[in-house]
Amino acid sequence: MQFLSRLFCTFLAVVLLPTFMAAAQTTNITPSDNLVVEGIPPIPTTLVESVERYTNFRSASLSNWHPKRREMLISTRFGDTPQVHLVKFPLGARKQITFFPERVGGGSFQPTQGDYFVFSKDIGGNEFSQNYRYDLATGEVTLLTDGKSRNAGGAWSTKGDRIVYTSTRRTGKDNDFYIIDPKNPKTDKLLAQSEGGGWGALDWTPDDTQILITEYVSANESYLWLMNATTGEKKLITPKGGKEKISYDGGIFTKDGKGLYSITDKESEFSRLAYIDLSTNKHTFITSNIPWDVEDIDLSEDGKNLAFVTNEDGASILHLLDTATNKEKPLPKLPVGQVYGVTWHKNNEDLGFTLVSARSTADVYSLNIRTNKVERWTESETGGLNTSNFTDAQLVRWKSFDGKTISGFIYRPPAKFKGKRPVIIDIHGGPEGQSRPGFLGRNNYYLNELGVALLFPNVRGSTGYGKTFLTLDNGFKREDSVKDIGALLDWIAQQPDLDKDRVMVTGGSYGGYMSLAVSTNYADRIRGAIDIVGISNFVTFLEKTEGYRRDLRRVEYGDEREPKMREFLLKISPVNNAQKIKKPLFVVHGKNDPRVPLNEAEQIVATVKKNNVPMWYLMAKDEGHGFSKKKNIDFQFYATVMFVKEHLLK
Repeated sequence: MQFLSRLFCTFLAVVLLPTFMAAAQTTNITPSDNLVVEGIPPIPTTLVESVERYTNFRSASLSNWHPKRREMLISTRFGDTPQVHLVKFPLGARKQITFFPERVGGGSFQPTQGDYFVFSKDIGGNEFSQNYRYDLATGEVTLLTDGKSRNAGGAWSTKGDRIVYTSTRRTGKDNDFYIIDPKNPKTDKLLAQSEGGGWGALDWTPDDTQILITEYVSANESYLWLMNATTGEKKLITPKGGKEKISYDGGIFTKDGKGLYSITDKESEFSRLAYIDLSTNKHTFITSNIPWDVEDIDLSEDGKNLAFVTNEDGASILHLLDTATNKEKPLPKLPVGQVYGVTWHKNNEDLGFTLVSARSTADVYSLNIRTNKVERWTESETGGLNTSNFTDAQLVRWKSFDGKTISGFIYRPPAKFKGKRPVIIDIHGGPEGQSRPGFLGRNNYYLNELGVALLFPNVRGSTGYGKTFLTLDNGFKREDSVKDIGALLDWIAQQPDLDKDRVMVTGGSYGGYMSLAVSTNYADRIRGAIDIVGISNFVTFLEKTEGYRRDLRRVEYGDEREPKMREFLLKISPVNNAQKIKKPLFVVHGKNDPRVPLNEAEQIVATVKKNNVPMWYLMAKDEGHGFSKKKNIDFQFYATVMFVKEHLLK
């Protein structure tokens, strides 16, 4: 026995000791082959271990109710990417149905029997989505589109025998309308040609003879049309050519087919819920008493109740309207946060939605309008952290250079952190976007563990504050939004609990441009910047963004083909002012980005390297406009934490 023991110990020493030694010597993590890393120091495993819990938040969102059973499809992530899951009852098991290396954009049941659903996915974040049919009985997946072009998910017919969707397959930039019976992919055919990338399908009339479609021109201008479901002939129902630019967001036919509900800012600073009589095109405005934007609507199957959501200073308020009287019904109060994806079950009682707040990651709920009972359908994991103690958002306001009031939300660190706190300013994209109170996910690490205050401004050009405010950064007024951040830096300097000498700026997409612009205009007032999929040269961006987006973006930024506008855009582009960037810069981008092409990152990186300042660069070969795969998101987070520790906290 002693011999056997000695033999076993020798085996341990010979076989296992090298493994232990290798583990002890492996002090840094290795980025995957899909990541290009430049200038980023080695990331120690100790850092990974310290942030691990903050990388394991999950979330869930409602995709669709089953038409016959009280079950739903949701989107959540168990592996590397979000996939479609089935939940059969409140807080029931989340049964994963799709298993792809790429994220899946939700799922929509066939609306009468529910024996299959249609879903969309792209490859590597290129946004050239394809539609697929998933048969629940067999698990078989069938491609429904051409496999190459960019395709929208589409809208189901009332009978559930067809889907109308848009595709760029004809020209690569125009959103034409196609129609298909998903059970028979060979029925796919072109219904109507369109010019431009802003077209989409919204709803079918109850008798399936007409389709409501939208023509999006800009955040301030869009139109509604009726399209014949057989011939593709279009009829404009919201007139063009008036002095006022009008936006129409969404639309749902009434059950008698004589009218529709839509959201519009016609004759108003804010978007209101309106009923449009199709025989006269007369608008009846329903929510004029609410001085905020309506942003989401859905009509019950019987047409008796209309659910809608208002955006009130960034917080979502759920409403329920009796369509017979146009009066609201009382609802239970929901936590302060964001409500989106309101969707009726065909039983006319259950209203499903997704809710997210500062202390709760996004999860799926339902409200029974007969009993006013709210039920939770998913409870997403939070990495073992008690989120009930997480910091809530505080609304703050400041005066900008021209006297206009700008607002935003600040999350302050816990009281255990003493003294003036460093600040990260995080600017939203869009620019037609809005920072709103919500769950910060892994960003809570900066608050809870590093004591960094997080500030999310809504500079001019943001949605949610009226259509005039939305236009204040258009064209030649582009840098006025950058000056709003200059005024915010002044505001920070006046706060007794914030450290004006330790400020960093970050943002994604348009927010990435803003980060670069702040770096060139206010270099002496920040410690560094993080540019995520941002624009560095407006001219090259407009020339190289995908064709279906180009004209839509020119309305916002200006047309680079016009000499004066081109001169202006070149003058304000960060890459042409990069010599002013004197503080550390971290640039993150996806190789397959169709919106802000990779060239925007490459040219700012190459230029700033000449400044002899710390220049970090992270590029993912399998991502697009922002990272979606957990392994890539995690590495980006590790590197960002290092950047913050090195350049903000020291």
